[in-house]
Amino acid sequence: MLENASPTEIARRLAALREEHRDLDAAIERLAPDARADQLAVLRLKKRKLWLKDCIARLESALIPDEPA
Repeated sequence: MLENASPTEIARRLAALREEHRDLDAAIERLAPDARADQLAVLRLKKRKLWLKDCIARLESALIPDEPA
């Protein structure tokens, strides 16, 4: 995916993922209290949000330079 990406490209991707994560969070907050909301859809949104969180963590880790042993 972004193995050979520059730090700028990784930072740009991180920003996009964080924005999507915030958008999903807002959508979940709107739908969760509504009894008429499709609970399966809410569950899928939550699962997507967790996946995004993992992607964000991996990319943040990729930005940390390796230190020689």
